[in-house]
Amino acid sequence: MPSTVKSLKVTYKPVNEDNTFTSGDCVSGEVSLELAKECSIDALSVKLKGKAEVLWSERHGQTTVVYHAKDKYFSLKHFFIQDKDAKGNDDQTRLTDHGDDKYNRVVAAGYHVYPFSFQVPYQNLPSSFKGSAGKIVYLLEAKLSRSMRIPTKDSTKINFVSKEAETIDPELMKPQHESKDKKMKVFNSGTVAMDVNLEKTGFFQGEGLKVIARIQNNSSRPIKLKYCVYRKHSFFAKGKRNVITKDLLKEVGEPIPPSAEEKFTRVIPIPFDVEPSIENCSIIKVEYRLRVYLDVKYASDPEIKFPIVILPARLVPAACGFGFESTEPIAWGFGPPAAPAPSGAPPPYGAYGMFPPIQDFDKKCQ
Repeated sequence: MPSTVKSLKVTYKPVNEDNTFTSGDCVSGEVSLELAKECSIDALSVKLKGKAEVLWSERHGQTTVVYHAKDKYFSLKHFFIQDKDAKGNDDQTRLTDHGDDKYNRVVAAGYHVYPFSFQVPYQNLPSSFKGSAGKIVYLLEAKLSRSMRIPTKDSTKINFVSKEAETIDPELMKPQHESKDKKMKVFNSGTVAMDVNLEKTGFFQGEGLKVIARIQNNSSRPIKLKYCVYRKHSFFAKGKRNVITKDLLKEVGEPIPPSAEEKFTRVIPIPFDVEPSIENCSIIKVEYRLRVYLDVKYASDPEIKFPIVILPARLVPAACGFGFESTEPIAWGFGPPAAPAPSGAPPPYGAYGMFPPIQDFDKKCQ
């Protein structure tokens, strides 16, 4: 027997070329409903919401411990047709048609459109994100309820970029400098020393990361200068931490012969599709590091690590050109969600252990 509800769809209108939203933006769209025949509707609503959620497991012998945490940022709901007994904690609004009349509960067969508009709250909200053990989601959800039937739903995600990133901290533009030397032992003799400068801490997607290094090789063997940009995803729940590290970029310099001193300038391009840093979520953190190290045979490699903050390319000032151009909108991992202000920055790493990620996170975190 054909279904009375042929389709229910929620869509929104982009507000910029990148199809991203931020705090204070207006999210406008429509819920479209197609019916095969006339029917009575108990409730028809659309919701804009956002949340962060983490989930992973750890196995101890025969016991599996599941770690789960959730941050709800906001939940706004508009009713086109409201259930008389509807209750909830959402910020709810009853919408009317263009003639300021209430929508009729009895809806004729055919195609119907219900327009809506939300304003994203002015809160310190983290950007959209999806990782192996956690996600930050902002989405629109339409729901149709009829008596004695399973509700019909549809949802779509929006790509949210944190408003906090639009005010660039001057500290991120200050240069970084570190130096290190090491005395060789066993199979090597002499010393090696490295002095490294990084032009700043904050870099935009697609920007070149400029590194200047001065190397003194007073050892008995040739050495190589190497670079590695890597990412850390950290997830927090129940006093535990799950951290996942991934190398993103690796580069190798020319060999430096024994008893030589050389200076190197290297520009490492940051991909446009790398996700921005996340520092304003209490249960998820996204960080980046630049590791500069000397590859020394038969010895541990002396290294220097610099923290890096990745900023969205859309925030680049008009006068700040760095030789790279984006040709397509950027989406990081997913597309949207939101809820009340985060409770604060994640706790320090030292207090947490590290655990393997859970599989099929999306399925388990619906």
